Amino acid sequence: MMEKLPNSRNCFACGMENPIGLKLIMYGDPETGEVNCDYTVPKIYEGYPGVVHGGIVAALLDEVISRVYMVVDHNRFMYTAKLTTRYRKHVPIEQPLHMVGSFIKDRGRTAEAEAKIFGPDGELLAEGEALLFALPPEDLQSEDLKALGWKVYAEDGSQP
Repeated sequence: MMEKLPNSRNCFACGMENPIGLKLIMYGDPETGEVNCDYTVPKIYEGYPGVVHGGIVAALLDEVISRVYMVVDHNRFMYTAKLTTRYRKHVPIEQPLHMVGSFIKDRGRTAEAEAKIFGPDGELLAEGEALLFALPPEDLQSEDLKALGWKVYAEDGSQP
C-alpha cells in the first residue's frame, strides 16, 4: 500500500513553493521500504537537445535515495555523503519517467540506498547508490519542520 510522503516548502527537489524547483511527489511502501516517483522533466532542465541535464538526473536519484529511510519514519532526515551515479542511456526531456528507490543497508547513523530511473518503455536509464548520514535529531526540531513546510501536500501541491 503506497503512502504519499511529505514535501517541504522550498527544497529544490521536493519544495512545493519553489518556483524553479522540480516539485517531486513521492510515495513509499512501508512493507517493502521502496520509494516510487513518477515525473516528467520539463524542457527548462534540458542539457543537450531532448536530454535531461546530467546534474538534474543526479538530483532526481539523490532525492529518491534520501527518501528511502523516510518511508517508515517521515522525519528521518539523511543527507548524502557520497553519490555514485551511472548514466546508462540519455534521460529524455518531457517524457514520463518512473523512479524507484530501495534500501541497501541501515547502520543507524549511516545507511546505504539506491535508486533507478526508468524511461517510458521501462528501460533502465540511470541508477545511483549513496552513502547517507542521519541528521542528528537535535539539529531539526519539530518547530523547524513547520518552518520548512514539511508536510503532506495535496496532489496538486496546494495546502491541504
